Amino acid sequence: MARQWCDGHSTSILCVGASPGPEGLLASGSEGGEVTVWSQEGTIIGRLMLSGEEDSTSVAFSPVAPGLLYVSHGDTVSVLDPRNLKGTVEEFQGAGEEEINAVALNETGSALAVADDSGAVRVLELPGGKVCRTLRRHTNICSSVAFRPHRPNNLLSAGLDMQVMLWGLQKTRPLWTLNLQDVAEEEDDHQQRPGQLFNPPLAHCVSVASCGNILGCAAEDGRVHLMRIGSGSKLEQQGAVKAHSQGASQAHFVHFLSHPYWLATGGNDGQVALWDVSKHPVVSPEGKPKTGGTAAPRRKGKSKAKRKEQSQDKAKTPLKVEAEKEAAEEEEEAVAVAAAAAAEEVTEEKSGPKLSISHGDKVNWLCPAVLKGEHSLVVADQSSNLTVYPLSQL
Repeated sequence: MARQWCDGHSTSILCVGASPGPEGLLASGSEGGEVTVWSQEGTIIGRLMLSGEEDSTSVAFSPVAPGLLYVSHGDTVSVLDPRNLKGTVEEFQGAGEEEINAVALNETGSALAVADDSGAVRVLELPGGKVCRTLRRHTNICSSVAFRPHRPNNLLSAGLDMQVMLWGLQKTRPLWTLNLQDVAEEEDDHQQRPGQLFNPPLAHCVSVASCGNILGCAAEDGRVHLMRIGSGSKLEQQGAVKAHSQGASQAHFVHFLSHPYWLATGGNDGQVALWDVSKHPVVSPEGKPKTGGTAAPRRKGKSKAKRKEQSQDKAKTPLKVEAEKEAAEEEEEAVAVAAAAAAEEVTEEKSGPKLSISHGDKVNWLCPAVLKGEHSLVVADQSSNLTVYPLSQL
């Protein structure tokens, strides 16, 4: 049975965060700078109105110091003591160049990343809040950031420019960039029916599984785009789950269930879903065709032997025959890609969500949490209340 947590806010709740540990608190932020801290039973521990009354857009607890809560509002990050919400402990003013949309901490609690409306990602040293890196590659609003578990110097960012980027904090340029629009167009060439329109895949929320190698990104095209990072932090494979009939606003891997590949999603269609993506071709490629589910944005070059063989053929083959041969090869590749895309389509049809909830209102934020030992999803929507869904049926 769903439960409502009421009276914590007077405005629409925009974000929710859970503190790690069995006694962990929860925090929520809403429009107009409200912050509320909750017990695991849904009792209000404290409420605070932040200075400037700008929207509280993101909340994050320190993974190493449960007495530290970071909240973004405007271009500022306020540090709060969740058990004593009398005022701010510290303020990092100008942490963002423009309004901050998301904050994330690395697992050692030594770095705080902020994503802002200018498209910049800034990394602040903790404690102190000194800006040590400004990463500029997004050409539109940067909506989400997440550190990779086990790699405190690797950071993911996603934005309304439809790009997902992996950064190594030693450098100011990304290790790789995936343009979701290129991927979506490649898929839709094979799948689009006449008159069917797709929203562009603006990236809203990026999440990393606890293994550190599988990423999920909720996008405006209703898909959650999945990526696998291989050795050397390279992008090894990508694909997608068609999760929502309208934009997917939230995607969070759930770290407390039977394996790391449970993924909770929420969308503008008012649906909340829980997916087991452990058998998705991106997550477990064994036994799948190497082309993967959806066509990879960069296909590997041909083997040296084959290239050598072809160059020898070129020397002795008339141009016309060579052109025909190339056309046949291209056709073969197109057929393989189409088959792979169709295979992905079939897998997804069969493997729908393990749990589907008609929440009924557009989802602003989803927060997986263990509340008094019960596996739960905490949902924030357009209202001023939180809804808690138990996952006991799993």
